[in-house]
Amino acid sequence: MSGPPSREPIDFRPAAPLEHLRRRAEILHAARAFLRGRGVLEVETPVLCAAGAVDEHLEPVPAELRPDGPRGPSRRLYLVTSPEHSMKRLVAAGSGPIFQVTRAFRDGERGRLHNPEFTILEWYRPGIDHHALMDEVEALLRVLLGGAPALLGDGPFDRLTYRRAFLDALGFDPHRVAAGDLSRIAGLEGVPPPPGMDVTDRDAWLNLLLAARVEGTLGLERPAFIHDYPASQAALARLRLGDPSVAERFELYVRGVELANGYHELLDPREQERRFVEANARRRASGKAELPIDRRLLAALEHGVPACAGVAVGLDRVVMLAVGASSIDEVIAFPLEQA
Repeated sequence: MSGPPSREPIDFRPAAPLEHLRRRAEILHAARAFLRGRGVLEVETPVLCAAGAVDEHLEPVPAELRPDGPRGPSRRLYLVTSPEHSMKRLVAAGSGPIFQVTRAFRDGERGRLHNPEFTILEWYRPGIDHHALMDEVEALLRVLLGGAPALLGDGPFDRLTYRRAFLDALGFDPHRVAAGDLSRIAGLEGVPPPPGMDVTDRDAWLNLLLAARVEGTLGLERPAFIHDYPASQAALARLRLGDPSVAERFELYVRGVELANGYHELLDPREQERRFVEANARRRASGKAELPIDRRLLAALEHGVPACAGVAVGLDRVVMLAVGASSIDEVIAFPLEQA
């Protein structure tokens, strides 16, 4: 008589070594202490939202809720891709400088540097621009990565314009080149467009070349801020008019890994709504579903958000660099496949 069928053992253990999780806890504590010590208030905002970022390239994770019980009507909500909108509403209400550590969610993003659920440190500083915020981000990273001095290099962090980064890596001015020329350059570089990419879209080619050929050159000797992005990539940042006009935003790279994305925040509700509408039009053209426009954010901008700068830092990636990990799975207790 045979016994019960054998079962494969289930591995319950975390993907990350416990020493990495301890270092993660130290970094979270240090980040909070740094910002509290500078008079920044810690806040919490919803992870579920009725509307969030409308972006051609960001896919929120939808959630169907029945607040009145299983037989009640359902309501479509989304897990936040970033807490930005809610935090700006707090700034509009007079909160002053604020920060939070929160989970964010993005569908269709899984890989060595991506888990669909990840941790963001985000903060907003009324009264300063993106250049002053870069100073504060640099000071924070010196605290968080102080145990890995080789990552920080000698002297202040580098600051390069988006134009300079492309000139150094690929030899062309990204503000002056047409989509057809970018296609040719990508072919010469051995960088084919992914399936479904709109080959007439300049920004799609620039983003592809940035990821494939430029990012790997950034922040190798010391961390590097890239700023003055094309106006067409402004997202929620204000523009500085000129020839060419540029977006007052920045990203921070360490050893080719993007750690932070910051804006001198757009305050004009009509311009913000126009960008949302245009982003939805691009989503439709690429076969993606439209996303609801956040009317509460627009109302906050209409009420008046003080001039401010804001930034989001990917804490999982900071921990990766601090412990020398090669994959985000090494610093998250239970990534997607073990959740």
